Order: sequence, then C-alpha cells, then structure tokens
Amino acid sequence: MIDELIDAVIDREGGFVRHPADRGGATRFGITEAVARANGYAGDMRHFTRPAAQSIYRRAYWLNPGFDRIAERSPRVAAELFDTGVNMGPAVATAFLQRALNALNRGGSDYPDVVLDGRIGAQTLAAFDRFLATRGVRAPTVLVKAIEALQGERYLTLAEQRPANEAFLYGWLANRIG
Repeated sequence: MIDELIDAVIDREGGFVRHPADRGGATRFGITEAVARANGYAGDMRHFTRPAAQSIYRRAYWLNPGFDRIAERSPRVAAELFDTGVNMGPAVATAFLQRALNALNRGGSDYPDVVLDGRIGAQTLAAFDRFLATRGVRAPTVLVKAIEALQGERYLTLAEQRPANEAFLYGWLANRIG
C-alpha cells in the first residue's frame, strides 16, 4: 500500500520546483530542501533522487508517525493521514484525526476523548478501534470527511493569513481534498 501512496505523491508533486511564494524553498518530488537536509542529503535539490524521496516518505511520513498502525485497521484513513501529513506535517494530520475522534465520540459515551498531542499512541489507537467498532462500515468514510474538512479549513486560513499562499490554495483544494 505505502509504495503506491508514495508513487502517487511523487507523481503529483513532480520534479524540481522553486516557487517564489513557497516558504519551503526548493523542492524535488515534494521533499523540501530542509527535510532533505534533515535526512542527510547535502547536494543540490535538482539532483535529489526519487529513491531518496521514497525513503524519506516511508520513514518520516508513514512509519515514524505510526500511520502504518492505522493502515492495519483502515487503509483508507491511513492513506488520508499520509497525504495530509506530506502536505501539512504528520503531527498536524494526527491532530486532525484526534480532533475528529473526539468530536465523533458522542460526548465520551463511545470512548474517552484523546489528548491532542499529534502522536499515534495507545490512547489514539484505542479510540480509533472503538470508533470503527461502534460506527460500523461507514466509519472510515465519515472520518476521512472530517479530516478533509479540517484540512480544507486550514488551507483557507493559511491563504487568509498570508496572501502569497493564495497562489497554492486552488491546487491544495483540487488535489488534496476529496
């Protein structure tokens, strides 16, 4: 599963880009220069390799945040978290999951609220398991909608707070939501 998700992100993000409005600076395959450097790459971003990007995506955006553990329970929710995490950071994606789980627990009657810490831990996994068991077959679809709603709201806020981000808003909404 993760190989297909990584390939889809790389294909969507494309090759080398240095957009003047992008605070992330130079990117290649969707990996920012800062992320590449943090993962040991010292060269020119124009020469950053696809296998290096694949390795970073697998480690930093799938395994480290624990999205693989979500995938064991719901591949669809894990795919959404991965894509959101690539664009906004894994901790933000996880916090969206946690917020949605808290809002969907019927006032704590289905399971206790989870701490909004941006980490997939035992408490978040337990709440996710209870959510899936309690809400049934449509649960993943509803949860993905909630995560995407939070993501869309954040994109709008980013564009409102920094007009230069308006250059990206249409693409964010077209390619990351729904």
